[in-house]
Amino acid sequence: MGTDGSTSLKGNSEGITSAADRKRFLARRRESDCLIIGGNTARSDHYAKTPVPLVILSRSRPELLAINPAAHWWNLSPADAIIRAQRDFGKKILVEAGISIISELLSLGLIDQLELSVTAVEGGDNRLTADELLHRFKNVERTLVDDTIFYSCTDPIMSPK
Repeated sequence: MGTDGSTSLKGNSEGITSAADRKRFLARRRESDCLIIGGNTARSDHYAKTPVPLVILSRSRPELLAINPAAHWWNLSPADAIIRAQRDFGKKILVEAGISIISELLSLGLIDQLELSVTAVEGGDNRLTADELLHRFKNVERTLVDDTIFYSCTDPIMSPK
């Protein structure tokens, strides 16, 4: 996200990343067993090639299926997708989806680690505050690399029902 809470710029997340951020998230992709994204992310960001299987959660058939041979289309809830992805691909599932999918998975206790980067970019779209995510974890480590702040969050706090 940008310093003003932007989670996209001109419709995609590429505009708010930094070199340090890109290096870290590409490394995380290579270490995962599967990536999960939502339909909007599939339409707006570049996922033509991924190092591991890519699951797109969408009600409609994504065009990305014709471009990325590792792409799978599932019309499932985020929670059901996590269960199926772990069964089909392995335990290390990386979710690179928008805030609605992330929030749903957090509320269900299905995210055990959150990596959040805050870059110097401002003036983007789809804003939220970092605290909306950070307050959901007991352990939050903060590091600064170049002009990007990285938060690594573990031990999720479950909301009382």
